[in-house]
Amino acid sequence: MIKNKLVHRYLFLLFLLSGLQAVPASGQRPDKNGSDFNILRYGAAGDTSRLSTAAFNKAIEACHQAGGGRVIVPAGHYKSGTITLLDNVELFLERGAVIYASCNPADLPRQQQPAYRSQKDDGGWYSLIYAEGARNIGISGYGTIDGQGASQGPRFAGLDEDRDGRSRNILFISCKGVSVRDISMLNSGIWNQHYLDCEDLMIDHIRVYNHSNRNNDGIDIDGCRRVILSNSTFDSDDDGITLKSTGPAPCEDITITNCIASSFCNAIKCGTESTGGFRNIVISNCLVRPSRCPTEPIWKTHRIGQTGIALEIVDGGTMEGVTVDNIVVEGTDCPIYVRLGNRARPYASGVPTPPMGKMSNISISHVTAYHTGNYSCSVTGIPGGKIENIRLDHIRLVNKGGLKDGQFRPDVSKVAEEEKAYPDPNGWGNLPSYGFFIRHVQDISLSDISLSSLAPEIRTPIVAVDADRLSVSHLQSGFTGGDPVQRIGVKDYKAD
Repeated sequence: MIKNKLVHRYLFLLFLLSGLQAVPASGQRPDKNGSDFNILRYGAAGDTSRLSTAAFNKAIEACHQAGGGRVIVPAGHYKSGTITLLDNVELFLERGAVIYASCNPADLPRQQQPAYRSQKDDGGWYSLIYAEGARNIGISGYGTIDGQGASQGPRFAGLDEDRDGRSRNILFISCKGVSVRDISMLNSGIWNQHYLDCEDLMIDHIRVYNHSNRNNDGIDIDGCRRVILSNSTFDSDDDGITLKSTGPAPCEDITITNCIASSFCNAIKCGTESTGGFRNIVISNCLVRPSRCPTEPIWKTHRIGQTGIALEIVDGGTMEGVTVDNIVVEGTDCPIYVRLGNRARPYASGVPTPPMGKMSNISISHVTAYHTGNYSCSVTGIPGGKIENIRLDHIRLVNKGGLKDGQFRPDVSKVAEEEKAYPDPNGWGNLPSYGFFIRHVQDISLSDISLSSLAPEIRTPIVAVDADRLSVSHLQSGFTGGDPVQRIGVKDYKAD
């Protein structure tokens, strides 16, 4: 018995001693455990008096070499150039921590061109936080990343405006096992965060405000597989929540839920680049509302936004298996915009021009849109390229109305095809319908649709052109000018 007591006392003393660590000579306490690496211990300055780029990257390297863990950014203001994340490293921003991108372009150098090629890559990328081919990486905490985008200008003349060398806040390429949680992101030079050809990506409870420069998207998920985006808010000058496929990889197996998106352009969008296509996408329980930014849109778009939901295939690729459900839209010129075009832009020089894309098996349901503009919703393919099997159910639209003769296109034949144009509703303006304009579609049903206007409408509620197997049921419009569905070249029409 005595021997057991001595052993227990000895073990207890060892436990106490193991928790005691010497305080460094600088007076800083050590990291709380062996897997945390505090950037202050690697020379970071918490007051933007000097660059902390080297400190960030040294802490990340040490964490990586130790097998992984967290790199801690304590409360304070840090100025940095490019920070490169490595395998098994999580960058953790404590509450009150702000990372500012340096305003000197030399501190954000061009990265080596990655193996994965993309239409937006002109030989290498620029970003404040960067990773390529990394595994099990993350950014978390309650701090802020500020790209100081208003101070960033083009580095190169003669290139497309979104390939001119401005820096993203976050760019991860071909990474697997990515987590971004709880942080706030502001003021990037171009797209705020870009996830390109990544797998197993989880983004949750982030806040984005991006109104400092051209091309200020909120988030771009580009050619990624197995993605969950949830519980987040976005307010952006350009597109808000954006799925893209700027290279051969598809956007596939993606869930977007419980988000608020505000944009001067497109709030929630698939496109415009579509090379690899989009498959198995679910967008649900989201709110689209006007931006709270007090300044005018940089792109000179309308303050209420351009589209609420936009689904686009214009550079080849296939869109299949997309469900949009339970969405509330306040404002926007065009609440629902579905477009198959044929811009046919190759994703890189030397690759073949993509063939015409395809769109099928799309469901849009339980959408309420109010205080919208007069552009009308639209579902449009092109001659020789029909959108197939699309369902529109339980949709309530309330637009401004009040248009007079000469303020819209009354002649359907004058609504240009524009199959090579950039896809947006601005090109058409006010269409001859005030609810839905449908053209070049096969197997389309509209069920439980309510259309109304704040001021009287003289346009037809629904116009359908070159549509095979069109079904309209339980339509409420209050239209008194005859048949609420104008049909031109429609085959196999059913209504009740």
